[in-house]
Amino acid sequence: MSLAFPIHYIEPVFRPPSEAHSLILPVTNGCSWNRCTFCEMYTAPQKKFRARDEDQVLEEIRCAGQQLIVQRVFLADGDALVLPTRRLLNILEAIREHMPQVRRVSSYCLPRNLRKKSVQELRELADAGLKMAYVGCESGDDEVLMRASKGETFDSSLSALDKLGQAGISRSVMILNGLGGQLLSEQHADSSARLMNAAQPEYLSTLVVSFPYGEARFRERFPAYRPLSQQQLFRELERLLQGLELEQTVFRSDHASNYLVLKGALGRDKERLLTEVRNAIERPQQANLRQEWQRGL
Repeated sequence: MSLAFPIHYIEPVFRPPSEAHSLILPVTNGCSWNRCTFCEMYTAPQKKFRARDEDQVLEEIRCAGQQLIVQRVFLADGDALVLPTRRLLNILEAIREHMPQVRRVSSYCLPRNLRKKSVQELRELADAGLKMAYVGCESGDDEVLMRASKGETFDSSLSALDKLGQAGISRSVMILNGLGGQLLSEQHADSSARLMNAAQPEYLSTLVVSFPYGEARFRERFPAYRPLSQQQLFRELERLLQGLELEQTVFRSDHASNYLVLKGALGRDKERLLTEVRNAIERPQQANLRQEWQRGL
């Protein structure tokens, strides 16, 4: 008799591309902020935010340990680190007990999640197995963040990234190419570079802002928004890369939303990456760009 899959999911479920082979373990449903006007991920009625029942999560971990052999676990949904430290420690300790093969646990993290968590608390989470946090900074520019209803600032984002770094938790930061539109493109790129230079994250990726359900919700707070053309997106990306002074950061621009796939290490590969972007600007027909149908999300 076949066993039922031990984990209950409420669709849709999202994860970072690099967690494709991880066990997705929902410890919350939806996103505790869920006001970003560019994001449609958790707007479905069934994704209204709530913390999942702790006993149910712990039982799912126990059952998963009996049926599955996995080396990575991703704590879903949008911001698992909103949970109290005690509850997170219970989850991590259960993973360690019932799935001893797991080598890395990761989670999305809103900067606001860490305002009440100390570096010592985060160190306890790191010691218990939390090795990486995916932080959607989106921009380092306060005006862009305000227009997008992100609920964060340059300072709040940097504070969260610094706390994670001090605790020994790797930081994978996302910046949204095009979020400032034509009006705020330059300051979006410059401020985002300044934030990354201050934080020195272990990983940095750029995604292209997209509106699969239309721009109406976004324009409510940013009526002057005008999307960037493909060439303007590349010029903004060039400006961002030009401003980055990173020492040991893995850089990726390979999400499905991107026209141009870039991979490298910053600062070692900065000039090569800039050359690839400039080639896409000057000779797009030779740059092996993704077609629109290839960018479906």
